[in-house]
Amino acid sequence: MENNSFLTPDKPKPNKVRALSEVLAVSTRLGLTSFGGPIAHLGYFHEEYVRRRKWMDERSYADLVALCQFLPGPASSQVGIGIGIIRGGFLGGLIAWLGFTLPSVIALVLFAFLLQGFDISRTGWIHGLKIVAVAIVAQAILGMGQKLTPDRYRATIAIFTAAATLVWQTAFTPILFIVIAGMVGMIHFRKMTGIQTVDLSIPVSRNLAIFCLATFFGILILLPVLAPFDRSGWLLFFDSFYRSGSLVFGGGHVVLPLLEREFVPAGLMNKSDFLAGYGAAQAVPGPLFTFASYLGAMMRGVPGAFVATIAIFLPAFLLIVGALPFWNSLCKSSKIQGTLIGINAAVVGILLASLYDPLWTTAILTPVDFALVCILFLMLVFWKVPPWIVVVAGAAGGTIMNLP
Repeated sequence: MENNSFLTPDKPKPNKVRALSEVLAVSTRLGLTSFGGPIAHLGYFHEEYVRRRKWMDERSYADLVALCQFLPGPASSQVGIGIGIIRGGFLGGLIAWLGFTLPSVIALVLFAFLLQGFDISRTGWIHGLKIVAVAIVAQAILGMGQKLTPDRYRATIAIFTAAATLVWQTAFTPILFIVIAGMVGMIHFRKMTGIQTVDLSIPVSRNLAIFCLATFFGILILLPVLAPFDRSGWLLFFDSFYRSGSLVFGGGHVVLPLLEREFVPAGLMNKSDFLAGYGAAQAVPGPLFTFASYLGAMMRGVPGAFVATIAIFLPAFLLIVGALPFWNSLCKSSKIQGTLIGINAAVVGILLASLYDPLWTTAILTPVDFALVCILFLMLVFWKVPPWIVVVAGAAGGTIMNLP
């Protein structure tokens, strides 16, 4: 039996159609206006869903955010999906994801077609977008490093992971070291003080949760086995995005090295176009995972964008639905918490490796490039300038540098 205690007790349960229409309207508005990345998204959600509309109370929202931080995938998208489920059931979660994600998908697919239809890959503003990507990833590493590698043990995991990822460049290297770091964390960090949690009443049945978790693992295991037998290549294409979406801990920026390893070494995407799209993804609102929509459009047009978008977000949807009913017991396990501590340290290392290759080696070619990235980093970290303004500044700087 479903329990809707997440909802404010003194508010009557809304009509189903009205609830779904509200979820669509609010999530779409957030998808059009939520600039700034995952942390900013959580702030927008809190303002809209908790303070303004009172769909959840403060404590329930904090617990939902904590759950999503524990799961691989885009945390802000999973929080939005969770709120949609709480408000409108399973369909509400799907609608909340569509509203928040679709504006960014459309913008990046149009950018891909612009890049293909016109020879703009060598223009100054495109190079400026690559430099922006360097500054934004450097900011992410700084923030994540301070939080996730505060001691020498976790810093050691991060540095060794970065070194191994750079020296041994395969699509499976990040995955392997995430697994190794998780095992080290389970052994070494399980005695650390656990995260304070409270029991939640979850509005998702355990049968549905088990089905979603089984589907998640079934696709993850079976796709690599079946993909070689598909001559069209669509299963392999789907598997590359699904696997990347399944193994991203630490936020959307971490998907960069995973996707780069999947497509650039194989010649399916050149580094220049890859980084141009990543820079453009910073300029649009919504989740950073829609970078996959750009990649799909570049490689296989509109069908590719559709498949890539579904594939990279599907793990997040299955995991949030599957994990909700089991959150109370999982979050109290010292072994699970230790495993996640190790994984998070490895994530910092993977991101550090991606800062050098492909970002730095492709974007920072001259002293002027280095000067521009320093200015953009200053704007982001110390002046707290909104990322979309930094993107515009980077594109303008690249254009100026390219003037004769």
